[in-house]
Amino acid sequence: MISLSRPLVHTLDLNFLGIPNAIASYLIHHKHGAVLVECGPGSTLKALTSSLGAQGLTPRDITDVLVSHIHLDHAGAAGWFARQGARVHVHHVGAPHMIDPDKLLRSASRIYGDMMDQLWGEFLPVPEEQISILHDNDEIEIEGLVFRALDTPGHAYHHMAYLFDDICFTGDVGGVRMRRCAPGPAHLRIPTPPPEFHIEKWHESINRLAAEKFSFIAPTHFGIFNDPGEHLAAVKTGLDEIEAWMENIMPGNPTTDALEQGIATWEKERALADGVDIAALESYEKASPAWMSAEGIRRYWSKVRDV
Repeated sequence: MISLSRPLVHTLDLNFLGIPNAIASYLIHHKHGAVLVECGPGSTLKALTSSLGAQGLTPRDITDVLVSHIHLDHAGAAGWFARQGARVHVHHVGAPHMIDPDKLLRSASRIYGDMMDQLWGEFLPVPEEQISILHDNDEIEIEGLVFRALDTPGHAYHHMAYLFDDICFTGDVGGVRMRRCAPGPAHLRIPTPPPEFHIEKWHESINRLAAEKFSFIAPTHFGIFNDPGEHLAAVKTGLDEIEAWMENIMPGNPTTDALEQGIATWEKERALADGVDIAALESYEKASPAWMSAEGIRRYWSKVRDV
């Protein structure tokens, strides 16, 4: 929990697949209810509603949900909250897929297959009248709370980070970072899923965030940290390292299995070198699976670099 100049920001652990510290939702009270930044997937609604109850709230008290992007682990429960009365704020490119998620769900089903329900649960459409469509630098005022949306592609084209008081909610463009597991620099992983991972755009987004002023940074995976400068520098380093790894591996046109095993081994070695313990390593893997990163890397390489 972080105390800012006015309200409190509460980190709610959605306990994704029974793993702690994999997906967060951030709760901010106001005088007529509360706001959620990220709502997680439908599969974690039980954990989320339980956490709301611990805060003295019901789902109908959530007036607004701000999602960083429409990937299922971030926005999957948005339609359910819309049915409870919430307004859903989303990037203008992602908004049509929240209103009519058929294409999104068909694409996800090709990736996850029989695991769809277990991983993500139900994804309900958001009624068009409850969608707030966002563009770069739009301000969102909710009962005296003011958020500013920053268009930040790289992980996905339809990605917003949100500035609120002295904190930046970075979705996935801020990388995956669990709570510090050992002395020394924090470990950070770059999630590179298909179809829109793009290193050059990601660097531009990090430069954009670095030009803003805030004292706390809050990636969805996982938690609020008080070293935004160091954190963003670690994202840039991570991007450089994964680019170097790709440039070494991808010209050899590895098989799917070889690429998945290669990125999994590389990520594990990086984590262990940074002092990440086995339990935390499992949280990293749930938040950013190596097999999914391999899919995004292959698509990026074939569409952007190998041309």
